[in-house]
Amino acid sequence: MKSVIERYNSVKEEHQQLLNPSSEVKFWQREAALLRQQLQNLQDNHRQLMGEQLYGLSVEDLQNLENQLEMSLRGVRMKKEQMLTDEIQELSRRGNLIHQENVELYKKVNLIRKENLELYKKAYGTNKEVNNNDSSGGGFDSGESSHVPVHLQLSQPQPQTYDIPNKSKD
Repeated sequence: MKSVIERYNSVKEEHQQLLNPSSEVKFWQREAALLRQQLQNLQDNHRQLMGEQLYGLSVEDLQNLENQLEMSLRGVRMKKEQMLTDEIQELSRRGNLIHQENVELYKKVNLIRKENLELYKKAYGTNKEVNNNDSSGGGFDSGESSHVPVHLQLSQPQPQTYDIPNKSKD
């Protein structure tokens, strides 16, 4: 209870002092001095963490500094491991998606090969067996060397003329 009352009184005093211009200048001068001291302490601490200006430290201070550095290094390593683990998981997920896409594309290619074979059979009236292991992309055996490419093209239908027997000759 005493500390609360003391804090109340000190804040009340500071508030009253801020109303007075000369007191306000003194207040800001004290604040600036405190901030300069904090900045100096932070700079000294930073230099020590970087391994500079260690000559005035005791063995206990050096041990504390070493412990602080080890804790920081442990935190950095944990963060790095977490980032690498996350990246590995993301790459694995992408790899699985690409694999699934590859399987789907493989199925589509096989379906198109089968359709092409059916069209070939209809076009040329052949019943030759399909070589499923053919990697040339044709998907069927044309009876020629497997190294000779087969080129199929669509063309406009040509008018057909048929000889109709004339019944008037009888």
